[in-house]
Amino acid sequence: MQPGKIKNTIPTTEAIVRLYTVCATELPGDVREKLRKSLEKEESDTAKHILKTILENTDLAKKESKPICQDTGTPVFYISIDNTLPLDEIKKHIEAATKQATEKIPLRPNATDPITGTNTGNKPIIHIEQSDQFRIDLLMKGGGSENISAIYSLPDTKLNANRDIEGIKRCVLDAVFHAQGKGCPPYIIGIAIGGNIEQVAHLSKKQLLRNLNDRSKDEQLNKLETELLENINKLKIGPMGLGGKTTALSVKIAKTHRHPASYFIGISFSCWALRRQSL
Repeated sequence: MQPGKIKNTIPTTEAIVRLYTVCATELPGDVREKLRKSLEKEESDTAKHILKTILENTDLAKKESKPICQDTGTPVFYISIDNTLPLDEIKKHIEAATKQATEKIPLRPNATDPITGTNTGNKPIIHIEQSDQFRIDLLMKGGGSENISAIYSLPDTKLNANRDIEGIKRCVLDAVFHAQGKGCPPYIIGIAIGGNIEQVAHLSKKQLLRNLNDRSKDEQLNKLETELLENINKLKIGPMGLGGKTTALSVKIAKTHRHPASYFIGISFSCWALRRQSL
């Protein structure tokens, strides 16, 4: 669904349930395309088998309207909105839709109280941005890939990484190397440079919303995305960590201004099941 000029309407609970359903059961076309191309280029029989199985799994999930993965993730909403629409009402629809989708699709109940251990179903995370267009993006973020996401602070003496392009590369490659196939590669990796801790954590994850075939408008970042993807795949960790040329499908990078005393690198991993859809 394409974003448009704001009208005096808001999405219903039913519309958001449909958004959940498509997101949970249908892999975006750009991700499937990258998986298919990776299968064509792979040389390892094991890697080929894994990629073929992944593609077959996504076909079955769509055909039978079943979740692509048993871990249906944490629902993360990014809402672009101006002040003409009732934000509280939209949040109520999202919360109601989350409860219905958990039962209907079904989604695995992934929200657990960290102190008592009580499971409470699913709890959406909602980010708000001001815009003259109304748009809702949903990212269903799996726990395995979230666990290997990382934040680095430069300089890093252990990596011999300074506050420069080479230092950024060392951090990203270190994160991928230490993941060692955890979090279900081939990965899609979002990176944010600069800012403070919450900025790079938020901005790196938001890069996972980008189309895998797009190009950064910043030529330096575009070049860095290409170089990092090549170097990551040279590690030959491969699909599911069992070897091969396809450790990552894409690398997306953003930057933001930083305080002179700080230099953070946020790295957000997605597994191959990058579940994102827009309303």
